[in-house]
Amino acid sequence: MDENERRGLKVLITEDSEDDALLILRELKRGGYLPEAQRVDTASDMQTALETSDWDLIIADHNMPGFDSYDALALAQQHDPNIPFILVSGSIGEEVAVDAMKAGAHDYVMKHNLTRLLPAIERELREAANRRAHQQAQATIHHMAYHDHLTELLNRVEFERRLNNAVESARTEDEIHALLYVDLDQFKLVNDSCGHLAGDELLRRIAKRMQRSIRESDSLARLGGDEFGVLLKNCPLERAEGIALSVLENIRTYQFIWSDRSFKVGASIGLVRVNGNEDASALMSLADMACYAAKDKGRNRVHIYSESDKQMSLRRGEIQWVQRLQHAMQKDKLVLYHQRIQSLQGSDSHHEVLIRMVREDGSLIMPGQFIPAAERYNLMPEIDRWVVHHACAQMHKELAGNSPGILFINLSATSLSDDQLVKYIREQLQLYGIPPDRITFEITETAAISDFDCALDLIKTLRHLGCKVALDDFGTGMSSFSYLKSLDVDFLKIDGGFVRSMLEDPMDHAIVEAINSIGHIAGIRTIAEFVESQAIMQRLSTLGIDFAQGWAVHHPQPFTEHRNPVVAPHA
Repeated sequence: MDENERRGLKVLITEDSEDDALLILRELKRGGYLPEAQRVDTASDMQTALETSDWDLIIADHNMPGFDSYDALALAQQHDPNIPFILVSGSIGEEVAVDAMKAGAHDYVMKHNLTRLLPAIERELREAANRRAHQQAQATIHHMAYHDHLTELLNRVEFERRLNNAVESARTEDEIHALLYVDLDQFKLVNDSCGHLAGDELLRRIAKRMQRSIRESDSLARLGGDEFGVLLKNCPLERAEGIALSVLENIRTYQFIWSDRSFKVGASIGLVRVNGNEDASALMSLADMACYAAKDKGRNRVHIYSESDKQMSLRRGEIQWVQRLQHAMQKDKLVLYHQRIQSLQGSDSHHEVLIRMVREDGSLIMPGQFIPAAERYNLMPEIDRWVVHHACAQMHKELAGNSPGILFINLSATSLSDDQLVKYIREQLQLYGIPPDRITFEITETAAISDFDCALDLIKTLRHLGCKVALDDFGTGMSSFSYLKSLDVDFLKIDGGFVRSMLEDPMDHAIVEAINSIGHIAGIRTIAEFVESQAIMQRLSTLGIDFAQGWAVHHPQPFTEHRNPVVAPHA
């Protein structure tokens, strides 16, 4: 066999006979190996050999003066139990061989029958490779279970486990720790303008920069999206604030370059002391609230949680509203209301869907108290789908009673980019047999302007489906009229702030009149909101406004035959 075709093999031979070792090497060469071997015959020499080199195979004689195969096997297993260990002896009995195999030896071969050596080596090398591959797979699975796949940082599950342990040590051993909640600023700009590959790379680089600012004993995790957590073990509040400022500076001074574009990002950091009085879940909520307070105060700063902080009280109140809202949806504590939209130029009437939450005593909670929290904590997409489902169910009952009106349903700003929403709407219309032109979806002007492309796509798709679209709160934007050329809608709902005071304020009166005139030129029907007196309704009628909505027209009422929990974005 050509020397270049031989397979390399590093063999550690524990053998007191040099001649026997040479026989083993000759057998290996005959089998196509190019062995690199070392012979040892004492425990100290074997220990040194194991520590100074990596071995593919250990071959051991059983009987050596003062050093037998049991001693060699113990050293091998202590170093690496995956290395194939084969006994090659001239005097080993079956009982000894069985004991050696039970102790961890992989095979045994008699010296007078070395023809068994090569097959045994081949088999054990394959088995060793399989063991290592299996262990590597297990290690990878274990790593994935506790680490974020993108940044290689800890994931939320492992971070919260460590935070729980920190809470326990703070409670039982009076240790003081600190928790940082880090939310990147301007990350969405990078993601939206350069794509997710750029966003992922930015997260990886920021993760590395954050690691430079913390101690080896600290735990850094990606909690999700562009949010990170840092657990500072045995760290007083003053020291934790210094570390938080260092993290912030390391992020703030970083310049991210992607495809010849340069970006600066910042961070808002919430800091909470871990003293054993709050559990891990509560601490995460407090740190999140502190982080949002940092954002509210201008971003790129560290905010330390304080019980007396008004911003914290506000944020905690919002979280409590979120919990109450989730409970209300689960426990039938939301009811569907409606308010009539009355024609001023004829006898037509339509209705807008509204929401109320029911307290334990049966009294009502107005949407202005809980919708802001739902918007901040991203519950609105779920709520919008509830609206569509239950409103269609109600419309089905109205159709059975031959009610001719249109039902107006609000869509929140977050639904503009929900690419599955129209599919859901189509399914609900088909499920309840609702003609699409009997449903009008309301989108606020500010939401449409802030996400203009998504608004255009949604409006186009809804109208293609056969539904109507209303632009709500019209007139609040700085360039309201210019958008009418692009937004193909059926109704303009004139913002109630102008309508309410139009009789006293000539400017508001002129704005209402102008919106109606421009709307009619564009072929769009107009609806005045917040109509609170007969005098205003008369003036609106004189101006040619098509519809009026407000307490002078109709007080919101529950759907009398439909008391199931149904929700709407806002009143």
